[in-house]
Amino acid sequence: MTQQTSTEDTELAKEITIAMYREYERNQDRAAIAEMIKQRFTERYITPLQVDLNRKHGFSLMAISCLMIEALHSFHEGWPDSEGKSKRAFREFFANNPEFAVFEPYAVAFWKNVRCGILHQAETTQGWRIHRKGPLFEPTTRIINATLFHNTLEGSLARYCDRLETEDWESELWQRCRTKLNAICKNCEYAP
Repeated sequence: MTQQTSTEDTELAKEITIAMYREYERNQDRAAIAEMIKQRFTERYITPLQVDLNRKHGFSLMAISCLMIEALHSFHEGWPDSEGKSKRAFREFFANNPEFAVFEPYAVAFWKNVRCGILHQAETTQGWRIHRKGPLFEPTTRIINATLFHNTLEGSLARYCDRLETEDWESELWQRCRTKLNAICKNCEYAP
C-alpha cells in the first residue's frame, strides 16, 4: 500500500514545498517567492533544454516555449488556469513584452499555427517554420529562430521575477501572483 503524503509536502519547485510557500506568504517574503517562481520555471522549461547543441531541436524549443508563455502569462494575470484563454494569453503576452513586439501583429496566427499546430498536430501549419538561426522572426517567410525565441523568453521570466521583488506586496501584480500560486496549491490536493 502506497502511503499518501500531505499536500503541504508537495514541491512547487525543487525542495520548496507548499508549506514553505505558505510560510513565505505569511512573511510577505517577496524575494523568496520570486526566487521560487524563477526556480519552478527554470527547472521545468529552461534547464531541460540545456543539452548538447547538436542534440537540440527547434521544434522542442518552441513547444516548451509555448507552454512557458501560457504559464507565465497565467501568473501575470492571476488566472487559475488558461482554459479558453490561450489565444488571449499569446495576444497579450506579445503586446506586453517589447522584446517580442515583432510578433504582435501575428499573435493570433502564431497561436493557431505554432502553438496549436505543435501541441495538437505535432507540426506547425500555414507555412510557419522553425529554425535555430537568423533573426528572432522573419514575417515574410514566417521563420522563427527557436533558440533566440527561447533565450528571449528566459529574459521575460527574469524581468517578471525582478518586478515581483520590487513591487509592493499589495500591488495588483502580487495579488495576481498569489491567486495563481494558491490555485496551483489547490490543484495539488488529492481528489478521489
